[in-house]
Amino acid sequence: MDYEKFVGDLIKPLVLKPEEVVVKQFGDDENINIQVLVNSDDLGRVIGKKGRIANAVRTIAYACAARDGKRLEITIEEI
Repeated sequence: MDYEKFVGDLIKPLVLKPEEVVVKQFGDDENINIQVLVNSDDLGRVIGKKGRIANAVRTIAYACAARDGKRLEITIEEI
């Protein structure tokens, strides 16, 4: 599964400037690190109130990775 595209597809509808969203994948086959870079104006939209939206995105992605027997970590930062 292409986790980089999957996380990008989850994040892009949430932001005002989807063309500025950058998703990068690091790590090996078992431990995957996803770094999401968004515009500083969109950071609050992606994180959400008390981190609820970010936690929901992480939960969905973690569940998909667990089905494949992989560990996934997502970090969200501003450009």
